[in-house]
Amino acid sequence: MPSKRRKRKEAPGPFTAAGLVRFYEESDVGIKMKPHIVIALAMALAVTVIVLDYLSKLNVI
Repeated sequence: MPSKRRKRKEAPGPFTAAGLVRFYEESDVGIKMKPHIVIALAMALAVTVIVLDYLSKLNVI
């Protein structure tokens, strides 16, 4: 049975009555990734750069 009261996500800031805009509310947009995926991608990029540097010294590329 749903309750008749609705809970607010956040309490309004002290400046909302003055008409000022809270800009940090829009910071939730963007790509959401887990931290271990970001670390894995960074390590893969580092390994790729090292391998390409090694291959360029052998004049393969």
